[in-house]
Amino acid sequence: MTQPPASTKRITVVGDALIDELRDPNGSREFVGGAALNVAVGLALLGETVTLVAMLGDDDDATRIRSYLHDYGVRLVESPSEHGTSRAISDRTDGEPRYEFNEAAKQRGIRFDAATRAALDEADLVVVSCFPFDFAEQYGELVAAIARPEERLVVDGNPREGMLADRAEFLANFEDLASRALLAKVGDEDAALLLGDSLDAFVDRLRDLPGMEGAILATAGREGATVYHHDTAAHADIADLPGPIVDTMGAGDATLSAVVHTIAEQGVPRTADAWTTALDDAMTIAAATVRHEGALLRVPRPAEPVFPS
Repeated sequence: MTQPPASTKRITVVGDALIDELRDPNGSREFVGGAALNVAVGLALLGETVTLVAMLGDDDDATRIRSYLHDYGVRLVESPSEHGTSRAISDRTDGEPRYEFNEAAKQRGIRFDAATRAALDEADLVVVSCFPFDFAEQYGELVAAIARPEERLVVDGNPREGMLADRAEFLANFEDLASRALLAKVGDEDAALLLGDSLDAFVDRLRDLPGMEGAILATAGREGATVYHHDTAAHADIADLPGPIVDTMGAGDATLSAVVHTIAEQGVPRTADAWTTALDDAMTIAAATVRHEGALLRVPRPAEPVFPS
């Protein structure tokens, strides 16, 4: 893939940054991660100008995250953490991953100070991912800080079982923000965790929200992704690329990065065909990402272009 030119659009991503510790039968390895961080770095790799607003502690893990973001050209606006930097342990020693989170991850939060508000105000697009929607004060500050959400806000709830303090509060506040947003992303795992129901049921619920005008991006793992926007529905299957699937951890974040990239460069697709093209691009990038360990967005080889040069 030819690297796309740098965008004049500015994107601010708000959410989590952490160290992922992966344990499997081969041992233990660590990666810089977090859903919001993955999206921010993914957008930077796709040529966007990106700022990440995230919480870090005063420790070696934070130093590693800062260096990683610097290497990928992502500007960081930090919120302090009295509990240190967030960590997630993914134990895959017997199959599907089980996650454990440290106290910093459970007590995550963003400080809406002048630097954070400036980063939000200057952005052409704002992406919120893995935000603590279950903390009412945090949610209220987020809503107050984002002007014109219907024109520039993308939201991905990305709930995690070990991080949820109040499931009902998380769902209510996520749905409230989704109803204000340009685009809301939901996944099959989100539906199971927050509703105990299917992805289709979650999508129907969002489409019925009062004031819901934005698009809904529904991701279903191996079943691909679908966008619902007004009376339009568009679907794309996961792309079939060479090589085995190694790690599915970053697939959803890569999908979101690719769709936000399309919106930044071309605006929100207005037809089913345009949405299908955007989803085909996203599914190809997701397929390339899952063929590597870790959640770093990957692009197809030059022989398999996604975005035009």
